[in-house]
Amino acid sequence: MSKIGASLRGVRLWFAPARVREEGETPDYRFSLANERTFLAWLRTGLALVGGGFAVDQFLPDLRWGVRVGLALALLGAGALCALRAVNHWVRCERAMRRGEDLPVSRFPAVLGLAVGLVAFAMVLVVVFGWTG
Repeated sequence: MSKIGASLRGVRLWFAPARVREEGETPDYRFSLANERTFLAWLRTGLALVGGGFAVDQFLPDLRWGVRVGLALALLGAGALCALRAVNHWVRCERAMRRGEDLPVSRFPAVLGLAVGLVAFAMVLVVVFGWTG
């Protein structure tokens, strides 16, 4: 199966979680519930990033337009990616547990942390230098 075909199959599982049960054996419920809590934590993180993006746009009107919009879009984009990644990670982990495989690894937490760190650094520069429009 091609990589694209496997990815599309994975996305279809987002909307048909009962199909995940067709694979392997049912894991200990504690692991499935922990996987669900992790999913919810990723969603909360995504919501916080989206909220931060709106806050930058709405409550910092004195910032230069490009700076304000750039920071807001970075936070909004990170929030959207975080929410999408939450679903993908939940499905991948659930399938791995049912199959008795190692849990999937991901670079996404490092990338997200780096992106949030860069936006935070940019906000520090805005506070220190006061880039107003």
